[in-house]
Amino acid sequence: MTDQTTPAIHTFHPDLTEQKIAQLVATFYGRARADDVIGPIFNAAVKDWDHHIAQISDFWSSMLLKTGRYEGRPMRPHLMLPIKGEHFDRWLQLFEKTAREIFQSDVAEAFVIRARRIADSFEMGIATTRGEIARPRHSV
Repeated sequence: MTDQTTPAIHTFHPDLTEQKIAQLVATFYGRARADDVIGPIFNAAVKDWDHHIAQISDFWSSMLLKTGRYEGRPMRPHLMLPIKGEHFDRWLQLFEKTAREIFQSDVAEAFVIRARRIADSFEMGIATTRGEIARPRHSV
């Protein structure tokens, strides 16, 4: 049985390249850093933007191109941040807008679906560490 909610994006898709992933990440973080809602959190947490953008580009390359370059633990750095539901909502709003501007619709949708799942996973994980209960809000 196949998952009908996830577009079939394989390692070969003419619109899915390392360069465009890097463009997505750099464009998104440019917007995020300037954003009134999530900018202050990102700017306080990230000290080396070039390193962070390269690392997140590796993350998305690993997610969609299956390169295996990302070896970090993405949840860990987020656990200590003062992130709330509205921050996840804004992150997704900016990320989805950027993905849809840079990629064709099927590739953009693959990014959006994964981003929503990541947002839910992080939001629930952070809630758990705070002794709270959260349910998925974005990927349902």
